[in-house]
Amino acid sequence: MDIITEIPRMSETARTIRQDGRRIGLVPTMGYLHQGHLSLVRRARQLSQVTVVSLFVNPSQFGPREDYNAYPRDVHRDTRLLGEAGCDLLFMPAVERMYPPGHSTVVEVRGLTEVLCGASRPGHFRGVTTVVTMLFNIVRPHVAVFGQKDAQQAIVIRRMAADLHQDIDIVVAPTVREPDGLAMSSRNEYLTPRQRRQAPILHQALQWARSRIQAGERRAAVLIEGMRDLITTESSGQIDYVSLVDVDRLQPVEDVSDQVLIALAVKFGRARLIDNVIVRVGKRDEPADAESPGSEKWPSPSA
Repeated sequence: MDIITEIPRMSETARTIRQDGRRIGLVPTMGYLHQGHLSLVRRARQLSQVTVVSLFVNPSQFGPREDYNAYPRDVHRDTRLLGEAGCDLLFMPAVERMYPPGHSTVVEVRGLTEVLCGASRPGHFRGVTTVVTMLFNIVRPHVAVFGQKDAQQAIVIRRMAADLHQDIDIVVAPTVREPDGLAMSSRNEYLTPRQRRQAPILHQALQWARSRIQAGERRAAVLIEGMRDLITTESSGQIDYVSLVDVDRLQPVEDVSDQVLIALAVKFGRARLIDNVIVRVGKRDEPADAESPGSEKWPSPSA
């Protein structure tokens, strides 16, 4: 595995790879890798001849009271894991290179970014879309792989790529979970032992909602109330949001039809955890499980 830290060298390397006719797959990360990240690397390897992983803790997506300085970092461990996973190129640019003095350009996707996580983290997605655009420009991937755990992020980036004619396939890979159902996340490191025992309630609440839909419940308010009651009764977590939204525009739905994204965010002390599930309802009101759909089944941006 080759490690690249300078932007001009990464750009020139990408240009050479493309001239050779090889396909580039990109997995953007902020490091402190776990098996969820590594599953994205394996997916990228399936879809490309050269797999690039970026490791960059992006300051512009952290709010003023968020955990940029405390965000967990372990470059040596990350490098070892990526080498074992078959990553070809590790791109680790410095903050001062990505955001040099005078940097004043941002990329913003309106509409999709003011809801769900965007409502409580203003400016977060503007930071995400700006840095992802920079990575796309530098690495020039044919395909980029993201995880379903960050479903809103994936939908926003798909919209951005379509709107800006970036000609990049945005692939969404299934959420990877711990044996008890907790979605893998770098921020799980913040959980105390007691909070860690309680955190799987997020997945349990989503599973409960899906089972109710499969049993015929269609009223979003009933499903939301049930999930909120389950979380507050069975844990000390502080609910940020529990929402049922359409998968195209992320707007709240009153009744479940076609397909719906059930998403939630809950705070356990320092850790703000998110999770989601997509549920599809068939033409005859027969729900289909879509928690871990293949990328070809994932919602594409609508016109």
